[in-house]
Order: sequence, then C-alpha cells, then structure tokens
Amino acid sequence: MERGRASLGVAMAEPSQNGLAERPPRRTWQRIRTNPRVVVSGTILLLIGVMALLAPWISPQDPFQMNTAMQLQGPSWEHPFGTDEYGRDLMARVMRGSRSSLIIALSSVALASVVGVGFGIVGGYFGGFWEFVTMRTVDVLLTIPPILLAIAVVAFLGPSRINLVLVIGFLYMTRFARLSFASVVQVKQREFLEAARVIGARTPHIILTAILPNILAPIFVQISLSLGFAILLESGLSFLGLGTPPPEPTWGNMIGVGRGFMQQNGWYVFWPALAISITILCCNMLGDGLRDALDPRLRE
Repeated sequence: MERGRASLGVAMAEPSQNGLAERPPRRTWQRIRTNPRVVVSGTILLLIGVMALLAPWISPQDPFQMNTAMQLQGPSWEHPFGTDEYGRDLMARVMRGSRSSLIIALSSVALASVVGVGFGIVGGYFGGFWEFVTMRTVDVLLTIPPILLAIAVVAFLGPSRINLVLVIGFLYMTRFARLSFASVVQVKQREFLEAARVIGARTPHIILTAILPNILAPIFVQISLSLGFAILLESGLSFLGLGTPPPEPTWGNMIGVGRGFMQQNGWYVFWPALAISITILCCNMLGDGLRDALDPRLRE
C-alpha cells in the first residue's frame, strides 16, 4: 500500500499540459512575475487594497465631518477632490468608500468560488444524478438576468452589506460552477486518477490532492475577472440605493447621490467613477495576464 501511495504521488506530479499543479511552480511563477499586465495591474490593485485597509488612518480628513460653509466646492489645497452637499471631504469619502466596495467584492467572490467550485466538482466527478442536479440548478440560475434578480432580492431583504455579499456571491457562483465542472470532466479522465482508484484512495483524498490542484489555474483567472464584475454590480446596486445604507460611503452610492449635483460640482461624480473604472480595468488586466501565464496554449 505504501508503494502504491508513492506511485500515486509520482503520477500526480507528472508534467502535464492541463493544470497549474502539474507544471513546475518556479517556471509558472517566473511567467507570472514577468508578465507586464500582471505586474502593473497587480501593483495598482495592491495600492488600492492598502489604501482601503489603512483608510481610517491615512485619510486627510474625517469623511463624516460636515461643514455647511464648504458645500459642493471644487478641488482645492484643503480639499483635493472637492466637497459634497454637506461639505464633507470627497477624497476622504472616496478612500473610505473603497473599504466597503472592496470588502463586499472580495467576500462575495470568495463565497461564489467556494460554492461554485463545490458544485462543479460534485457534478463533474460523480456524474449521473449529481451532474443533473448541480448543472440544471446552474442552468436555471443563468436564465435569470443578474441585475434584476439582485434588485429583487436586495429590495426584499433590505439593503445591508451582508445581503449584498450573499446576493452577489449567489449570482456569480454559476460562473465558477460551469468552469470547474468542465475542468473536472477533463482531469478525471487522466491516468493518475485511475491509479488512485486502483490503490484504494478515498474520494475526499482524490478530490483534494489530485483534482483540485489541477483545476486551480482557470479558477484563479475567474476570481480576478469576477472581482471586477462584483465591484460593478455592487456599485450599480448602491447607485440605486440598494447597497450599504448611508452615511457609510461606497463608490456606487456616492455616484447615485452626486448625480443630482453635477451642475454645481461635477467632481462629485468624477472621482468615485474614476476609482471604479481603474479598479475594474486592473482586475480585467490581471485576469488576462494570469490567463496568458497559466494557460499552456498561450504561454508562448
């Protein structure tokens, strides 16, 4: 049995053209860190993440402090981004809003990836009845327009950060389920899985050590792309007043409120919209760069 398990380990470590885990990690990391799109977009996203994390300490002013004498002012030395309808500093509010937007996006994508990958692995590995249940459930969810379902659910449950995370995670779970299902169907035909079954390896061991490592590459790419979509959906719901309730700022609700004051101060909408655009652009660039670095068909 020990010799059989050793042979299984060798078989699973064989170089292959299908997955990240089967290629030398050093070469994979070399391709990732030398890809300019990954480096540039990853650096910008890291800076945005650090800004969101440290916003309460590095913010130039209190994002909740009102000053009626400075309502809807343009950029100045005291307020580099201008002020809102209550005289609050827009730069401080954009920085503070990054916390809410990124926390919701990261949490919802984490939920979607865990649930979706679980659906895909169960349906792809066991097949038959489980494939029918998991994939037909995903097909039903895909027939519903995401934004309409999100509006209906959030309007019914009420606007809150937790409800947004649950709704967005539920909606984007389908992407991970379809992707992981297709990857598992390909991987389970390989010889090392047959060897694992022959030597008596249990199903959880096979899934965790043989299947999951070999489908991580496309999942990583999907995570980076889904972050951008999640930020966009969260901003859209917040724009409609279905996101994090005020006075907590988010990029979406700042745009939603600021649209009523565009004639008095157009900067009110410009700065949060620019933050959303840069973040989503970097997420998409990171996804494209990871795809080029991890896909063996595109790595040349």
